[in-house]
Amino acid sequence: MSTRALVVDDDADVRGLVVELLSRAGYTVAEAPDGRAGVRELFASPPDVVLLDVNMPELDGWQALERIRDVSEVPVIMLTARAGELEKVRALKAGADDYVTKPFGRQELLARVEAVLRRSRAGPREAHETYADEYLSVDFAQRSVSVRGREVSLTPTEFRLLTTFVGNPNQVLSRDQLLELVWNDTSGVAGDQVKLYVGYLRRKLAGEVGKTPIETVRGFGYRYKADRSRKGKG
Repeated sequence: MSTRALVVDDDADVRGLVVELLSRAGYTVAEAPDGRAGVRELFASPPDVVLLDVNMPELDGWQALERIRDVSEVPVIMLTARAGELEKVRALKAGADDYVTKPFGRQELLARVEAVLRRSRAGPREAHETYADEYLSVDFAQRSVSVRGREVSLTPTEFRLLTTFVGNPNQVLSRDQLLELVWNDTSGVAGDQVKLYVGYLRRKLAGEVGKTPIETVRGFGYRYKADRSRKGKG
């Protein structure tokens, strides 16, 4: 079966361009002219990836993304004419997997779609595998994380990042290594996301304690400092 994409954009010309581009690349493509119609289409026929415009009538991209994240971890790429860093940070914090500024290059857009699909298909490392140390425990099959008994809610990207860290405890991971292991991106397209997501993950793991096991090794990268770690299968 071909990969199914959903394109949600109120600009008929942009929507038509993206639909044609994805169709020529072998995707089965559905489209919607606004956020409300896009959410309805997602419920009716769940896609493998969503390309979602920010500024739309009825239901804008932010509201549509919030509703999508309530029910699905489908990869979402936001499309917007705004190139500001704050807009990009807002999209990532809201649960978007990537952010593309209009006008965009056709090959770049295809590369970003393929990248988020690779990440989403990677999934947890092994069914029923678990990780635990004195600080946190992770159930990869259930995608659940708890810090000293406190449940922590992570986005799909944050969970993949944590999975990479605990899979390589006490090992320094460079930005490029994290790009490849978490984002499946060896070209550096998502390079600015590493620092952002490490920060998000640190804050969630720290909670009220204010401490986090993720250390910055200046000039080299990041390290998950685990004490008495143990792995197993639950």
